Amino acid sequence: MGTGWTARIIERLAATHDWSERWAVVDSILMSQCAERPPPSPLMVEAWNLLRARDGSMPMSELVTATGRGRRRIQALFREYIGVPPQTLSRILRFQRALTVPTTGYQSLAELATMTGYYDQAHMNRDFRSLSGYTPRQLRNVTSQASAKDTSENDRCFRDFFSQ
Repeated sequence: MGTGWTARIIERLAATHDWSERWAVVDSILMSQCAERPPPSPLMVEAWNLLRARDGSMPMSELVTATGRGRRRIQALFREYIGVPPQTLSRILRFQRALTVPTTGYQSLAELATMTGYYDQAHMNRDFRSLSGYTPRQLRNVTSQASAKDTSENDRCFRDFFSQ
């Protein structure tokens, strides 16, 4: 993103008045960055689509087999185009999927873990803590409390993020 980009984005974000304007600034910056870069390689698009279609629940060995490329090549592509290795992106995609399952869609957190591609509930708990600082139950309670009180724009954005 270049030298000093954080200072530039912070100044632009500070000049906004609400969350919709802030998201528009972020979108604008990201879109201009995408426009300035060459399009991703077809291999990268294929690998991304494979991971995304399975919400991150695709082991690296399957990704290597499906694309016909080596493990190091796949990892290098993900780092170049996305900024993280495919294993990290898989964790993020599983986490995102777990956040979007309605609370009425599962009986227990162990069932949620199985539904969303985790090996077990402990695996899901570790990822939740690592990516959000909360366990799944704590995060659900935080979002439930946020929906119960409608006091600030920040609360609304937090609820909107988890209800998508």
